[in-house]
Amino acid sequence: MDASGRPRLSRAGLAPASPVVAMDEYGRLRDLQIAAERPLTLYLNRRELVTLMTLGMHPELLALGYLKNQGLVTELGDVESVQVDWEAEAAAIVTREDGGEWEEKLGRRTVTTGCGQGTVYGDLRESLEDVRLRPQRPLVQSQLYALLKNLGRFNEVYRTAGAVHGCALCQECEVLFFVEDV
Repeated sequence: MDASGRPRLSRAGLAPASPVVAMDEYGRLRDLQIAAERPLTLYLNRRELVTLMTLGMHPELLALGYLKNQGLVTELGDVESVQVDWEAEAAAIVTREDGGEWEEKLGRRTVTTGCGQGTVYGDLRESLEDVRLRPQRPLVQSQLYALLKNLGRFNEVYRTAGAVHGCALCQECEVLFFVEDV
């Protein structure tokens, strides 16, 4: 953990696309970019947890988000470090706690469906029952259109290579953080 109380991160981001030469429908060779999907196995306190597929642009943030989403960490301060080694295709995550309470949660897995398959640890239904949304101001249609227009400026990998999704943290019409991945 650094002096600010945040985890130490390796900052091992990679380029999200790879150059290829492809033949188009007219038989002409064209230089293109394709999304560079890579496996990244997460190790939580030396225990293999899951292998995620990723473009690899922000692997440390992906690992932290996955742990938070699965309920394996609740606070950023719970994590000492996230170190990514692309040669090993691995992310080593070290937490302040030994994780003894995780054994029960990690023992129960639910395979989800949708765009692909995913794994959710513990009882997903139980955690969803506890979710409470705070009342928000109504979303004005003009703000939604303005936000969609603003988001279009951020889909760089999608415009270059296609086949990726974007996710943004926004406040009203302003995009605060944007990331693309598979």
